[in-house]
Amino acid sequence: MNGDNLKRKLVLEDGSVYIGDGFGALTDKAVELVFNTSMVGYQEIVSDPSYTGQAVVMTYPLIGNYGMCDEDYETTRPSISGLIVREYCDEPSNFRCTETLSQVMERYDISGISGIDTRKLARHIRDFGSCKAYITSADTDTAKIVDELKNWTPDKDVVSKVSTPKPYKAGMIETDSSSSKSVHIVAIDCGMKKNILREMAKRGCSITVVPWNTTADDIAKLNPDGVFISNGPGDPQDVTQTIQTVKDLIGKYPIFGICLGHQIISLAYGAMTYKLKFGHRGGNHPVRNLKTDKLEITSQNHSYAVADDSLEGTGLVATHINLLDKTIEGVECVKDKVFSVQYHPESAPGPQDSSYLFDCFLKNIEEFGEEKKHA
Repeated sequence: MNGDNLKRKLVLEDGSVYIGDGFGALTDKAVELVFNTSMVGYQEIVSDPSYTGQAVVMTYPLIGNYGMCDEDYETTRPSISGLIVREYCDEPSNFRCTETLSQVMERYDISGISGIDTRKLARHIRDFGSCKAYITSADTDTAKIVDELKNWTPDKDVVSKVSTPKPYKAGMIETDSSSSKSVHIVAIDCGMKKNILREMAKRGCSITVVPWNTTADDIAKLNPDGVFISNGPGDPQDVTQTIQTVKDLIGKYPIFGICLGHQIISLAYGAMTYKLKFGHRGGNHPVRNLKTDKLEITSQNHSYAVADDSLEGTGLVATHINLLDKTIEGVECVKDKVFSVQYHPESAPGPQDSSYLFDCFLKNIEEFGEEKKHA
């Protein structure tokens, strides 16, 4: 492993310093520091495009013990900046393993530090909020790094970096010999996880994935039955082109959004978003479905939320709330056949309580089609 016993340090913007051993890439970099409470699923976390520009503190102590598997990536090119762990295992035990976590991190320039007191660090983030930090060698001047962090601002143009550069097909692709027409979904890729496509494909959907800045007119030319807005990194208010596209599509097609897609839909209707103190990241967040009064345990990864007092007059109503802090976790406009959730029903990683939402999307598409026939 590159970086065996090489001391590295994590410097926070307030001057706090954490010393550990390097693994993965040994690149110095400024990051936004967040934490994730998942006990498993570090491969999906490392390969989730929503973590672009961030370093994730894993609160579960042992990471790397089952290695990395070719079939389990959420994107083909991970863009997370760093991974901070208590104990790193470089000798995984898993018959599906094809590489170690450190090997993958080195290839994709992801900096890692192990041997950190991650419980203390997670409490710091919880108490003071997500923060700017710097990963570097242990002998680098700390005061100089703190000064640099004061002037460093995270990249705002992150969605364009993780979105597909050109349209492509996925799922159950319709052919001339098909015995029945599959549902055609146009998915706007803002940094989409692969398991979202897998969930739609399992339900017989034909999917056309398009870049984040695709216009409503270009989407209409693809003749979709429904439109999906994906998860992704960064501040939703920065993705103005996608917000405008959704505005132009409302009422013309059933629309479903996840995570960043949920925030984009809310902004398109005129609601507001804000940054949470330390975000929601983990596989065990309780959410109440206000329509059924049932509890769902959900997988989450986001820094921003929709302001509940901004929904009035938009046409959207809240459908789900987070039971930990009462933030909005889902919205819906029944008339327009538009709905979205803040969490990740594709469950990679995480519990599978919420996969029914993909079925709700297909039901909306079916009902929308019937209404058009009888209009």
